[in-house]
Amino acid sequence: MRSKQLYEMIDGVAPFALSREYISRGAYDNSGLLLDCGEEITGVLFSLDLSLAAVEEAKKSGYNCIVTHHPAIFAPLKCLGEDSAVLACAREGISVISAHLNLDAAEGGVDESLMRALGGKQPVAVMEQLSAGAYGRVYDVKKQSFSAFIAQAKGVLAAERVIFYGEGDVERVASFCGAGFTEGALAFAAANGADTLVSSDAKHHLIAAAVERGMKVALFTHYAAEQYGFCRFAEKIKNAMGNVPCAVFTDRRFL
Repeated sequence: MRSKQLYEMIDGVAPFALSREYISRGAYDNSGLLLDCGEEITGVLFSLDLSLAAVEEAKKSGYNCIVTHHPAIFAPLKCLGEDSAVLACAREGISVISAHLNLDAAEGGVDESLMRALGGKQPVAVMEQLSAGAYGRVYDVKKQSFSAFIAQAKGVLAAERVIFYGEGDVERVASFCGAGFTEGALAFAAANGADTLVSSDAKHHLIAAAVERGMKVALFTHYAAEQYGFCRFAEKIKNAMGNVPCAVFTDRRFL
């Protein structure tokens, strides 16, 4: 199997057309086969980010392909220094595929997986409906105290850090993977009766606005909120890879 074949396999699970659809709506992304060294794949390392640590893990395992969630090349590159993971991959003959917004929104993708990790089964509303996926969900969960909800979520997400605001019971949750806590997300959560909002990377004025509305807010690290769903995606691809070895790299510094 070569990189282009793996790209097609990933496309079947998280269609890259979803990323293009997001871009057509004004978003920015750079998902796809970003570095193709052209060799037969000896093994695949799944890593949320392309980091030097991930490259070292791939080298140690004898793998020559890395699949990331966050684009290995996002903004245009003007130079490559000794600390560039992209340059390290090129030197070592390691191809890189990134599945970003398409994996966020895909059926069973990162955003849906976050909902399931938090105890949701089916959304009562979705914020972004795409042709073959969705992003941003409001859903009902078993009634419980906010402290119990936080404790359970930390365990399922293997999260080491969480910032939370508010108290009381949790019954209806709005969640947005990654940096999805925006003005629009807050309005969507409020309009659909969410009493709790879960996301990452929030700005203070949005946290304050949510608390003023009487919502509870839980903020996990961006990494923890996405690694759970990324691991499930990796498992799907691994099961389809046959005899090609696969592994997931978890950078615990960011959980």
